[in-house]
Amino acid sequence: MDLGKHWKTLVDCLQDGLLVVDPGGTVVAANRSAEVMTGYTADELLGQSCRILNCTGCKIIGQGRGIDWCDLFVRGSVREKRCMITNKSQRQVDIIKSASVLRDDNGTMIGAVETLTDISESVRYKNELSTLRRTFQLDSGYHGILGTTPIIQNLIELIENASQSDTPVMILGESGTGKELVARALHEAGPRRDGPFIKVNCAALNQNILESELFGHIKGAYTGADRDRIGRFEAAHQGSIFLDEIGDLPMSTQVKLLRVLEEKRVEKVGDQKSIPVDVRVITATNKDLEKMLSQGEFREDLYFRINVFPIHCPSLADRSEDIPQLIRNLITINNKRTGKQIKGISQEAMERLISYPWPGNVRELRNVIEYAFVLAQGSTLGLHDLPQKIFSGQNQGQATERSGRTVNKSEIDAGRRELVQALQKAGGNKTRAASILGVSRVTVWKRMKKHGILDEDLLV
Repeated sequence: MDLGKHWKTLVDCLQDGLLVVDPGGTVVAANRSAEVMTGYTADELLGQSCRILNCTGCKIIGQGRGIDWCDLFVRGSVREKRCMITNKSQRQVDIIKSASVLRDDNGTMIGAVETLTDISESVRYKNELSTLRRTFQLDSGYHGILGTTPIIQNLIELIENASQSDTPVMILGESGTGKELVARALHEAGPRRDGPFIKVNCAALNQNILESELFGHIKGAYTGADRDRIGRFEAAHQGSIFLDEIGDLPMSTQVKLLRVLEEKRVEKVGDQKSIPVDVRVITATNKDLEKMLSQGEFREDLYFRINVFPIHCPSLADRSEDIPQLIRNLITINNKRTGKQIKGISQEAMERLISYPWPGNVRELRNVIEYAFVLAQGSTLGLHDLPQKIFSGQNQGQATERSGRTVNKSEIDAGRRELVQALQKAGGNKTRAASILGVSRVTVWKRMKKHGILDEDLLV
């Protein structure tokens, strides 16, 4: 039997979408499933560049044909790569893609064939299941992020949305609020989850070796460089890199970092050859970068390059309703670590912990519970097991920032203006104002009370 005559009938029976492209990426054949998946008819696809689908898994390396423009023609094949395409209705479709280069009898590259498996229903089901689990507290959190307050649920929704693209994310928030947890969640919830997650603490690295740590070096690049070394960016290839404390990056390194982000290539220290890198960049800081911009301490072009999608980590004081759940989780963790059998915490101790302002946020809460475990003799943590600072610490009404720095009147006035502006922009709607500020509705009410803001004050 001559199967060539029946090729169209055969491929139209496939459940997966199938595309055939020439060495320049022009679509030369498409089956029925590809039409359904993309929303385009075969006639609309034929003669078009495969880039019409805007596949997130494609890596264009230049211009021309074959190995001169597409990474697939360099590698020869792709196996079960999760990515997204954009259909005719401009909706994103989650797919698993496999592809292979086609060659003639002489070994000459004549094109490539791709199969596309639609997994959007599976992804939608997993997202719905994740939402149900969080709603009914069926598991221990979202990638380690615990909490059921609206402000935390909003944070999780932002992470889920941002995780599905390679858009640069900047995580903002006070020290101890869990910025690294958010960064890991962005990586683990996205299509790069199977790739590496590399963390770099920009504040902890010595300035003299920072560039070597980030970009690598070759043997002999400087005294002590006795062998070649790959940098963190190269190690994060096809994964994510988390640049923590980005505000501490020296200006000289900021210039080189900007070049890497724009060109997607790194140059090792002492080398002139550049290396292509494919990484998702996530940054974090607890510093006021906008203030640093005005003082010339941070590059404006780099700031706008990394601050495309900001995510704010709320302070523990802004979500005190989550403290009981966090404490239960910490008790479970410390029971496993110490071998003790602590069953819970007394009501008095719980009330004291809820009313404490937590300048160190979740990190401080973790340390307090660990301290209590050292002293605990019975099966319940009590007031007598808590550190003295819980009893002698600041009251909520004190005009002190959570970092321990005294807040001056101008800063209080600025906070009041920001709240009023958000409320006016939201037309007095507290829920919308909370969304603008990145806090909970309860926090908006508390701040209105703190600043003495009445509804009539919002009239313009």
